[in-house]
Amino acid sequence: MAEGHAPARTAKRALVIAPQWIGDAVMTEPLLRRLQTRGERLTVGALPWVAPVYRAMPQVADVIEFPFAHGGLQWRERRAVARQLDGQFDVAYICPNSLKSALLPFLAGIPERVGYLGEARVGVLTHRLKNPAKRQRPPMVAFYSALSGDTDVAADRPRLQLDTASADATLRVLGLQRGGYVVMAPGAEFGPAKRWPTRHFADLARQLTVPVVLLGSGKEADLCAEIVQDGTSTLPGGSPTIINLAGKTTLTQALCVISAAKNMVSNDSGLMHVAAGFGVPQVAIFGSSSPLHTPPLNDAAHVLWLKNDPAYLPPLDCAPCFERVCPLGHTRCLNDIAASQVLPLLEPRTAVR
Repeated sequence: MAEGHAPARTAKRALVIAPQWIGDAVMTEPLLRRLQTRGERLTVGALPWVAPVYRAMPQVADVIEFPFAHGGLQWRERRAVARQLDGQFDVAYICPNSLKSALLPFLAGIPERVGYLGEARVGVLTHRLKNPAKRQRPPMVAFYSALSGDTDVAADRPRLQLDTASADATLRVLGLQRGGYVVMAPGAEFGPAKRWPTRHFADLARQLTVPVVLLGSGKEADLCAEIVQDGTSTLPGGSPTIINLAGKTTLTQALCVISAAKNMVSNDSGLMHVAAGFGVPQVAIFGSSSPLHTPPLNDAAHVLWLKNDPAYLPPLDCAPCFERVCPLGHTRCLNDIAASQVLPLLEPRTAVR
C-alpha cells in the first residue's frame, strides 16, 4: 500500500425488505435515500406488484422480485431464496412488521438485521426498535425512516424519478400527451369507506375541459366503468372526456401516466402517494383514514377531509374510524364532499365548460 493512502472503503451491502403495498413502498423512499447518502449500496427485495416503485428510485442499485404470494409462511420458497442470498449482504432493513418478512434475512445469515419488534421477531432481529401502538405511530414516512437509526426524520418527503424519454414513449403508446390530461384514481384497496363515490368523480369529469384518465387495477374496473357511464361527454374536436385504463396498464405504465399528468384526483391510496412522490398537483380525498398519519407529502397537494372542516355540521366525531365499511352506514365523510369543492383546488385551475 502506498504511504499516506488509506485503504479503499467497501460500501456496506444492504438488503431492504419492502412493504407489500404501493403507498407504503413510496413512503420508504426517504429511508433508502438516507442509507444511500451514508454510503450503503442498496438492493430492495420486493413483491412483483410493488417492485416497479423501487425502479423509480435512483438510489436503488438492484431490485429482486421475490416469488412469494399474499398470506402463508411459504417456508420452502423463503429458504430457497435465502440460500441464493447467502453471503451477499452485510445488513438488512426489514420494513414490514411480520415474522415472515424477517425470516429471509435470518435464514440468509445476514449479520445485522434491523426492524421493529412484533410477531415474535426477537430472535430473528439483531437491532430491534420498539413498535409503537398503532394509534400512536408517527406518520408512516417517519416510521420507516427511523430504521436508519437517525432521529431527525420528521421532515422526510418521498421523491420518485423516471427517465423522461422512456415515460414519453409509454405515453405515446397509450395515446396521451404530457400535461394534457387529469388522472383520477377512484379505487382504494382497503375498502369502500376510503372511496369517494363514483357519481362525484363523474360529476367532476363532466366539468373539466381536458380528458380524464382513469387508473386502477382490474379489481377497480367496475368502479371506473360507472364513472365512464355517468361522466362521458365529448370535448371539442371529438376526443372522449374519459379514457378508462383501469386494469389495462402495468404498474410501470401507470407510474409514467401519473408522472406526466396535469392534475391527479384520488382517494387515500397507493396511487395518491405515487403522485406525491412525483410532485404532481393533486387533490387527495380522505374519509375513514387520517391525513395526519398517511398524508400526500407534496407541496402541490390539497387534502379534503371533512373532519378538519369547522364549517361542516354536524361534526364528524366518528372520524377517523379506520374501518373498511362505515360502521354507522352513512359514510358522510365522503358522500358530503361535492365535486364543486374539488374543482377549485385543481392546479393549474381547470375551467368549467
